[in-house]
Parts: sequence; structure tokens; C-alpha cells
Amino acid sequence: MGKFFPELETNRLTLRDIIGDDADFIYKHFSNEKVCEYLYDEEIYTKKEEAIELIESYINSEEKGYNRWVLVEKSSQEPIGTCGYFLWDKVNNIAEIGYDLWHEFWGLGYMKEALTAAIESGFTNMNLNRINAHVALENEKSANTLESLEFKREGIYRDKHLFRGKYYDHYSYSLLKKDWYE
Repeated sequence: MGKFFPELETNRLTLRDIIGDDADFIYKHFSNEKVCEYLYDEEIYTKKEEAIELIESYINSEEKGYNRWVLVEKSSQEPIGTCGYFLWDKVNNIAEIGYDLWHEFWGLGYMKEALTAAIESGFTNMNLNRINAHVALENEKSANTLESLEFKREGIYRDKHLFRGKYYDHYSYSLLKKDWYE
């Protein structure tokens, strides 16, 4: 049986499993206010231990059924973001995808490139029929990226995250296998 979350290659990126050596990048990434501006599901990191805990939570992703790839820019070999699957419903073949990118790489097509590979992998290696994504209402760049990949906006998931005493609505998106392969 093949891997659910294999290493993936695109023109400019390698998507590989998160590892212990990524702690410095993960801490820098998730302690950056610009990167985390619309990530209402977790507080901004204030210590490296939080990055180590995150990495440890993704060890043995094949057994756990959720993953995080680190997006490594091929020419520099530098990590520039992450993406991965969680909330995998194996009965109905649905999973949610999440992603984030270092702000200096916004608007250059890197996330669309990474998500194209991750989506293809989800439909083929995980046998998904539906991929869900949620985007903060204010995060237009992320919404535009999903829509460029044929995700359909299905509505608003009201009060999805409680963050710093306030609830935040998110757009609810989905991509169906049949739409991807049309």
C-alpha cells in the first residue's frame, strides 16, 4: 500500500514531511504577525517549544491520518511555508486542507503550485472525494487562491474560531474530485 502523504515535487518546490530540524523555521514562521494575521485557530508563538510541540504532533502522520508538509523552495533549499490535511473522514472520503506561506513569497504563485500538488495527492493517495478549506473573511488573497483552483465558496461558517475573546466567521470552501478532473 502506498503512502497517504508522500513527498511531492513541483517546478519550484519540494513538499516534504515536517521534521525536528524545522523547529527554527516553524518558530520564525508562526511567531510572525504578518504570516499569522488570519490564523485564528492558534495564538502567535512566543517560544521555540511551541514549534517543537507542533512538529511532534505531526510525527507518524501515516498512522495518525493527518499531516503537514514543509514547502521547500528548490533553488535556495529554504523552507517557505507549510500545508497539509486534517479532519480526515475516511468513511465519506473528505478531508480539510490548511496552508500558510512566508509573507515575502505572497503573490508569486507558490501556494497555488503547492496546493495543486497537495490536491492531486489527496484525490489519488488518500482517495478523497471532497476537500474542504476555511478562510477568514478578511483574507482575500487566500480566497482568491482557492477560487483559482476551482474551490467553490459554499457559504459562511459562522463563529468558527474563538480568538482573543472574539469569534471569527470563515468562508467555507470545497473542491470535489469530479470538478478537479473535469
